[in-house]
Amino acid sequence: MRCKVVCQIKQPCEDSFYLNFGAVYSGSEENKEFFKYTPGGQIQFNVVSKETAAKYEVGKEYYVDFSPA
Repeated sequence: MRCKVVCQIKQPCEDSFYLNFGAVYSGSEENKEFFKYTPGGQIQFNVVSKETAAKYEVGKEYYVDFSPA
């Protein structure tokens, strides 16, 4: 399954960075299409690498792919 999310929060948290993403719902025709299938949701991560945290920007959209492990 593929979702499209927007980074809503990025903040330092002790020895890591807290990242929060929410489902997209507007802003483009593609976002409206994703909204039909995933109208809501949140994903939260803590990452310890500054380099990894630097790859994410608040307000920027990202794809998330889920597949069996």
